[in-house]
Amino acid sequence: MRFLDRVDAGKRLGEVLSTREFESTIVVGLPRGGVPVAFEVARRIGAPLDVIVVRKLGVPAHPEVAMGAISEGGIRVIDHVVVASANVTTAAFAKVEQRERTEFERRIELFRKEHRRISLVGKTVIVVDDGIATGSTARAACQVAAAGGAIHVVLAVPVAPHSAVIGLADVTDEIVCLATPEPFSAVGKWYADFAQTSDEEVVDLLRRETGIAS
Repeated sequence: MRFLDRVDAGKRLGEVLSTREFESTIVVGLPRGGVPVAFEVARRIGAPLDVIVVRKLGVPAHPEVAMGAISEGGIRVIDHVVVASANVTTAAFAKVEQRERTEFERRIELFRKEHRRISLVGKTVIVVDDGIATGSTARAACQVAAAGGAIHVVLAVPVAPHSAVIGLADVTDEIVCLATPEPFSAVGKWYADFAQTSDEEVVDLLRRETGIAS
């Protein structure tokens, strides 16, 4: 299965999710590429849209592997198993967190200028991205959603390798993935148009969702 672009992927994902029954639902997109997909999902199922501003904290020697994450509301998640297995010291962890916090705070300032964060407490939270490669960022986002008070965490993506879907089962209550092609290679391979989503596009979609702009 290939998608024309993120809008097409979001519409298809929204169609599937519209057949499910969720209560008190919030759709959260992972900036940047996950937000156009999440926008279409939220519109299709009639749920509020928000972003989940999360910054993965990668193992110093292997930054693609998440050892924790930071998010809004002072949420800080640490994967103690990864930290221990990678022998990451407290000082090394703090150094990574300090470095990632700079970009994290920039995104908070940008995305929250006109769009107030929606509380996740007691909600079904559908975490949406444009696809999964290693799964480390999606893992961090799902952990943050749970730590933020979600009672049911659904990870919804258009495409991902089967191994990543299986590997994320421990941090989600449910996973909805339209395609798990093998060999996988890269997320962009499964899109005809996978142009980078800009910060401005994310801000515009959030404005449209809240009615600030048409």
